[in-house]
Amino acid sequence: MSTNVQKFPSQFPIPAGPGLDPRFPARAGAPGSKAGPISIARPAHNVSSQISKVGLSEICLSYRIQSGERLLALDNINLQVRAGEFVCIVGPSGCGKSTLLHLIAGLQPQTSGQVLIDGKPVQGPGTDRILIFQDHGLFPWLTVGQNVEFGMKMKGIPKAEREEKTRYYLRLVHLAKFEKSYIHQLSGGMRQRVAIARALATEPDVLLMDEPFAALDAQTRDLLHDELERIWSESGRTIIFVTHNVREAVRLGDRVVLLTFRPGRVKSEFPVDLPRPRHLEDPTVARAAREILDELRDEINRSLEAEYEEGVKPHVKTPAEAGSRI
Repeated sequence: MSTNVQKFPSQFPIPAGPGLDPRFPARAGAPGSKAGPISIARPAHNVSSQISKVGLSEICLSYRIQSGERLLALDNINLQVRAGEFVCIVGPSGCGKSTLLHLIAGLQPQTSGQVLIDGKPVQGPGTDRILIFQDHGLFPWLTVGQNVEFGMKMKGIPKAEREEKTRYYLRLVHLAKFEKSYIHQLSGGMRQRVAIARALATEPDVLLMDEPFAALDAQTRDLLHDELERIWSESGRTIIFVTHNVREAVRLGDRVVLLTFRPGRVKSEFPVDLPRPRHLEDPTVARAAREILDELRDEINRSLEAEYEEGVKPHVKTPAEAGSRI
């Protein structure tokens, strides 16, 4: 199935980004479109000579449901994500967005196809990939600092180095003053920042984020959008971000990938060539989101029709059943 690639043109030059931390490599420029070069002036980026950071090749996933039939959840997924790219994935409920992150994280195997990191097949979970859930999964019996330190401790990093990195990443998410606090003493947004700091502290190449801000109020979500964009710019990490919120995807992403209803396929890709920083209320963000929503609505309607058909199917009589009552 051919992928539809669209572009949202920029109207303004990109503002200068924040200073990069010397402990991290400089972030590569945001990628261009398959349909042609980006309209924004960006650093030269030799794409052809680079291996994708994350590569999905002919990914299919099926599993047996309660009735005994096999359900095809993902079908022929092909997606390449470059190092330093921020890719957002949207689609209707049940299209396999979260499942795709699980495959990249190595938490479950695909039925066929390959998941590649730096050109090498994923064999299982690894410290080069970290998955952040909507439920942040912090340990309530540990302090904020101990939560951030936990992954490094499991990797066998010496205590002095763990403590130094913990302080560094807590400063990065503006929680240095809360190192000795416990999780129940923090707000929801602060807990998500702890989860991000814990993930970053293990220094993964790829951050996989599964609707991490969905349960937050609008004000906290907007704050964390700014924080995540800043951290991404300073750290150079590759981020794959799943969301139901199309405007959030345009606000954050270099590219938005739209999946079809089950089985999940890549229906369209939308490179977002808008200057940063962006805001949810920006008219250009809203216009770009509407273009994606137009295609997403078709998939949502398909999902609703399928749900309706499954719900009424047991009550529909066949012609033979109807005739036997005459």
